[in-house]
Amino acid sequence: MREMPVHALRLQPASCRKLVVVEEPEPGSGGESGVAMSKHEFFVDMTCEGCSNAVTRVLNKLEDVQFDIDLPNKKVFIESKQSVEVLTEHLKRTGKAVQYVGEK
Repeated sequence: MREMPVHALRLQPASCRKLVVVEEPEPGSGGESGVAMSKHEFFVDMTCEGCSNAVTRVLNKLEDVQFDIDLPNKKVFIESKQSVEVLTEHLKRTGKAVQYVGEK
């Protein structure tokens, strides 16, 4: 039996009395799916720094996302493996109007 890192073992409640082994890929081990990162441009109706902070908060909740915010032009440039639908859904959580401009 191979040795597992401590973070990969999770116990279920005592009433279940069984051990569940969850293998998580090591960071940088290539355990991610084979989907390539895509660059997308969105218009987000941001009017102030508070708006851009809201965009930052919702995008930081996603994995494998890099982004730049152009507040004066109300643009958000996102590089991610996530679908446009997922990115749009998260951006709309800011309460601002969101429009997908296109792939970059």
